[in-house]
Amino acid sequence: MVVLSLVLGLSEQDDFANIPDLQNPGTQQNQNAQGDKRLPAGGKAVNTAPVPGQTPHDESDRRTEPRSSVSDLVNSLTSEMLMLSPGSEEDEAHEGCSRENLGRIQFSVGYNFQESTLTVKIMKAQELPAKDFSGTSDPFVKIYLLPDKKHKLETKVKRKNLNPHWNETFLFEGFPYEKVVQRVLYLQVLDYDRFSRNDPIGEVSIPLNKVDLTQMQTFWKDLKPCSDGSGSRGELLLSLCYNPSANSIIVNIIKARNLKAMDIGGTSDPYVKVWLMYKDKRVEKKKTVTMKRNLNPIFNESFAFDIPTEKLRETTIIITVMDKDKLSRNDVIGKIYLSWKSGPGEVKHWKDMIARPRQPVAQWHQLKA
Repeated sequence: MVVLSLVLGLSEQDDFANIPDLQNPGTQQNQNAQGDKRLPAGGKAVNTAPVPGQTPHDESDRRTEPRSSVSDLVNSLTSEMLMLSPGSEEDEAHEGCSRENLGRIQFSVGYNFQESTLTVKIMKAQELPAKDFSGTSDPFVKIYLLPDKKHKLETKVKRKNLNPHWNETFLFEGFPYEKVVQRVLYLQVLDYDRFSRNDPIGEVSIPLNKVDLTQMQTFWKDLKPCSDGSGSRGELLLSLCYNPSANSIIVNIIKARNLKAMDIGGTSDPYVKVWLMYKDKRVEKKKTVTMKRNLNPIFNESFAFDIPTEKLRETTIIITVMDKDKLSRNDVIGKIYLSWKSGPGEVKHWKDMIARPRQPVAQWHQLKA
């Protein structure tokens, strides 16, 4: 059995920035005076992996998604340009499909009254979406007992796996039942990223006062979008134009709307970065000018990338809307991943581009975390 150590006060803000707020239902319990491996409610977490023959995953690296020219497209934006508005029925259908495609997770929970121990077992997940530009994800699960956000437990990372099996058990020992039923079990599935912030995949929450804890109960739950404000990050209109004879793709960043305010003054200074990726490697980067204090900027900037036809299936174009900050690090407002392997809306745009060579195809995209 492996004991997971919890060091108080080391949680970064990013670890629980996506966690929904819950009002504390009662008086917060005092932290364990020893300050060792016990949770505020007196719970000690123990992690076991009961599947025989399963190789433990190495987590050492973890600690340290009529024809018109481009100018016509920019100036007119007529209904003949195959533009999908987020308000249209077709786009809503894709958006709904995206929500349904977040996958699902299997877990079990129960309570031992004699030992005052709450047991949570994370079993597996299925049909997780690909968050990496390689067309896969590196998922792991964070476990909270809300309203406590400071103390979390985590499963191991399953590399390049959209149907991961964890089979990890977590024990919250010395946890009085009257306190357990005041908590909400919150599971957050994320895609691990070594070089940037982990990407939320989906979440599940279940009030423990709604569960018969006298014996282990197993659940299959569909993942819901994480409460990270991604729905209010804004939208970006861009066009793609593929020229097979010239082996090139023209990316036209047209405009954005309803961007998330990132500055104290309630506005943002947005600009757009465009990365060309091939087989997980960065090939070329271009960016627009910065639009000062504008949540609905119009860019109208085009960028050409050389992409041989035989490399299209391994190519990803990453669009990142940034907020420029002179005094600190620039903030990410939202991202779009365009390839064969992205979300439903992004894949449709990519396929429409291939199906209509030499024609700019424009589409609105919801920015994602």
